[in-house]
Amino acid sequence: MTPWTPDSWRTRPAAQQVDYDDPAELAGALARLRRLPPLVTSWEVEKLKAQLAAAGRGERFLLQGGDCNERFVDCESSVIDAKLKVMLMMSAVLTYGGGRPVVRVGRIAGQYAKPRSEGLETRDGTTLPVYRGDLVNRIEFTPEARRPNPANLLEAYTRSAMTLNFIRGLLAGGFGDVHHSEVWDLAWADNSARSAEYHALLANMRASVRFLEATLGRPLAELANVDFYSSHEGLHLEYEAAVSEKPPFRDGWYDLSTHLPWIGERTRQLDGAHVEFFRGIKNPIGVKVGPSMEPAELLELIRVLNPLDEPGRLTLIVRMGAKKVAERLPRLVNAVKAAGRTVTWCCDPMHGNTFKTADGTKTRHFDDILAELDSNFAIHADAGSVLGGVHFEMTGKNVTEIVGGACGLTEADLAQNYESDVDPRLNYGQALEMAFLIAQRLRGER
Repeated sequence: MTPWTPDSWRTRPAAQQVDYDDPAELAGALARLRRLPPLVTSWEVEKLKAQLAAAGRGERFLLQGGDCNERFVDCESSVIDAKLKVMLMMSAVLTYGGGRPVVRVGRIAGQYAKPRSEGLETRDGTTLPVYRGDLVNRIEFTPEARRPNPANLLEAYTRSAMTLNFIRGLLAGGFGDVHHSEVWDLAWADNSARSAEYHALLANMRASVRFLEATLGRPLAELANVDFYSSHEGLHLEYEAAVSEKPPFRDGWYDLSTHLPWIGERTRQLDGAHVEFFRGIKNPIGVKVGPSMEPAELLELIRVLNPLDEPGRLTLIVRMGAKKVAERLPRLVNAVKAAGRTVTWCCDPMHGNTFKTADGTKTRHFDDILAELDSNFAIHADAGSVLGGVHFEMTGKNVTEIVGGACGLTEADLAQNYESDVDPRLNYGQALEMAFLIAQRLRGER
């Protein structure tokens, strides 16, 4: 294998990259990015790696979630604290109900780029570049908006910094203290057969917190040190390379725009630029694993991306679909186990279960999402392996984008509050319900 450098990816075919019409403008934006301070630190990155290693051993559980696609207009306090609140609530349920400490990783503060199937879009006889996320261009269907704009790279970095700063401020101020009754809304569970069970678990959790506070003589919020990490798909390689550096007193390069970058299903080619770039950085990295993945290909990908078999280095984010997972996943799990390779397995039950309604609305069904999760738990249990986490597209708002769940959303309800520009997300109630259900599975129940 040829030696790695921060630019060695340029010698490989690069999928999903952007054609800019002004190379000098792009070069100027990248030069400015390189001079900016990092968004995260190498010691935060290493701390997350250790926690992901523990998740791979079954000692912790990874909860990774957030928007499919962040928008610049959503960089505002109410949107950010709603995302953080639901993530913290889910982690509280998983910790108390599932009996494992939770690794909290948001799809946040950088999830501004999206892979696309086609490079162009045509409407009413007009053809323009496809929308690739706010990192690249804007969603409005005009020539000016759809032009890939290098200034967006700086804007994305700035808004990521604002988001992380606000999250850190919230957590330092005690926002992680979510046991108070006024912040919990279980109205979504009223029509569920498990409603009494959900309320009972929440009541027991509150009672336990009150007992501990009485014993310690201090509010738990004063003692809590809530870790929260950022992640995004490392799609735009010019951007990722520009924000990577070799920190002082560290042996190696880190992508310091995020804690956990991942390689998508469309860009995981073994001879591709993304694998080449990510094999050389020290961050823990994720790789999306879809139904087309073969055992030999996966083992080679693991060898390339984690040659030292470092625990916590590589998270395999499996996205098969409820109808394919039972056929496709067991041989991958068994191959990795037989090879003795160290990975953290994570289930993404969202991306393989998307479908369109009769009127063309993209959605997913809650039951399909849960079915894929259940299959993952069962497959790992049968193989003597560990499912170390879950990966959701979700929001803290009460959107109507996914059908089913205790809230009873139907296809007819989708138009009420459908906000996503790309993929549908679990809303607040559906996300919290999913946390209760996962906690049961972590306890070995159904």
